[in-house]
Amino acid sequence: MKKYAMIGCGGIGQYHLNHLLQFQDIEAVAFCDLIPDRAAAFAKQAGGEVYTDYRELLDKSRPDMLFICIPPYAHGDIEMDVIKQGIPFFVEKPVSLDLNLAKRIRDEIARAGLITAVGFQCRYSSLNPPTRTFIEQNEISFVQCSRIGGVPEVSWWRNKTLSGGQIVEQTIHQFDLIRFVFGEPVNVFSMNARGFVRDVEDYDTDDLSVTVVRFANGALASISTGCYAQDGAAFDSKLTFSSRKSRLDHYLLQRVDIYGIDQAITKDSGLVVKGDGTMAAAAASANSVDDNGQAGLTCDRTFVEAVISGDGSKILSPYADAVKTLAFTLACNQSIETGQPVDMTKLLAD
Repeated sequence: MKKYAMIGCGGIGQYHLNHLLQFQDIEAVAFCDLIPDRAAAFAKQAGGEVYTDYRELLDKSRPDMLFICIPPYAHGDIEMDVIKQGIPFFVEKPVSLDLNLAKRIRDEIARAGLITAVGFQCRYSSLNPPTRTFIEQNEISFVQCSRIGGVPEVSWWRNKTLSGGQIVEQTIHQFDLIRFVFGEPVNVFSMNARGFVRDVEDYDTDDLSVTVVRFANGALASISTGCYAQDGAAFDSKLTFSSRKSRLDHYLLQRVDIYGIDQAITKDSGLVVKGDGTMAAAAASANSVDDNGQAGLTCDRTFVEAVISGDGSKILSPYADAVKTLAFTLACNQSIETGQPVDMTKLLAD
């Protein structure tokens, strides 16, 4: 039976542990956290030893696989030491806040021939096949994406130098899904805004940002993300893929709604004005597909099975690919800082 260990026993660690506890062909041998009580709480659920020093965990527990569930600013030494010991690992996103560091880790992984996976569970959603089918059957001109929410309670999240900001720490899921189902970005330009979030202690990050993207196939995208909202009614967060005669609205891990030209347009449905190009809005009804709710479980199980079999080909987000998504989000921050567009080809160049 394969043995697993986990470094980082916070909320996202518990998310993965809930899945791992369902698997009968692996066993926990160790948990590590700088706060001993958190690691002890995980060990109480799953068994295994408790550590506060990850190096001691690696030396003593000798796991067959490792789950690295640490904050964005803490990456680097852990991954390098794990690679030296030849341990396959699953790491949470974002894989770093430093693109050059992520590239070095990527290259060391390749040299070691290790199986890796990154926590982009949305790639395993049952909504992706219908989304891809729609994209394949319709020429997409425009992608519109939004993720609007509030400020998480985690203290480090509020400091952009520690979290990377909402783009890098949260909305990276949407950036990654766009790459996964649609295509690669070529140029990125972003603007930010502050001053809308008030009365939050130790807050130093962007309240809102808007990014314009040009893709390799010529299509454009607008990606908006904000943490200013205090209620779900503030905005409808989703991804929209728009063609000339239809669109698909993708609600992450919830459902997709597909609107097409076969839906009737009546006098009362919207603006129809002779020949000036104005179009009516789509009818209220849509062809909908619900998510099966298994994305996170499937993501973790795929990594476990890859380690057991020694075949990582079914992993949808290996480390090397996750570096490209990291670059996509860090390009937004670079554009905000410089006020200039960012050429993704140059950013990803070795």
